[in-house]
Amino acid sequence: MPESYQDNNTAQRFQFDSIATIESPYKEKFAIPRQPNLVSAAKGKVVLLGEANNSDLVRDIEQFSHLWLLFVFHGTQAQGWKPLVRPPRLGGNKKTGVLATRSTFRPNPIGMSVVKLDSVTVVNKQTILHISGLDLLNGTPLVDIKPYVPYSDAIINANGGFAQQQPQTNLKVVFNKQAQADLLPYEKKHAELALLIEQVLIQDPRPAYKQGKVDDKIYGMSLYDLNIQWQFVTLDTIEVLNITHTT
Repeated sequence: MPESYQDNNTAQRFQFDSIATIESPYKEKFAIPRQPNLVSAAKGKVVLLGEANNSDLVRDIEQFSHLWLLFVFHGTQAQGWKPLVRPPRLGGNKKTGVLATRSTFRPNPIGMSVVKLDSVTVVNKQTILHISGLDLLNGTPLVDIKPYVPYSDAIINANGGFAQQQPQTNLKVVFNKQAQADLLPYEKKHAELALLIEQVLIQDPRPAYKQGKVDDKIYGMSLYDLNIQWQFVTLDTIEVLNITHTT
């Protein structure tokens, strides 16, 4: 690299404060969809913080049906970054440059996600954006919010590389008698709970190398304040075994 180029391009540092935090049904990284809007029943909140907790900041935002959320991968930040990663869409076996993926292990742990804006509320001076289709861990800090602009953001003829199409799945989710009974006490508190569980499991949250293979392991995932246990009973059928309240 030419010396003059190095001299004129010294790495700069920037400091940002979070402007909001996410309230999400996803309490752990496991089972979070790999992209937004794959699980429409996933509903959450953007809770504005500090000086950003001012309803003037979001005046007229309800004109837009969707929003871009720029956030920090706080759940994996401590693990650092890697120049090469293994994208799940490539089966978790092939290494690809991290900047050619949406991996969480980035030089700067910044992510972006487009979500549906359902409503805006202001209660006791607390401004909250109610969203759905999110793929964010509970407690995720946001550094910016931008409106989704269809004519500019949706480029119809764009080339999506190895992720051109949404992953297709033929998986079926069934609730056994125990799980059906377990659902009843929680359905009022958590709207569309059964649909949320089904939509999350259809994405097959297991590691990529296990997909399409026989697997009789019993898995658990946390949604809201609940632990859901499930298992593959055939190659294309997942059985929800039980749902319990976490303590």
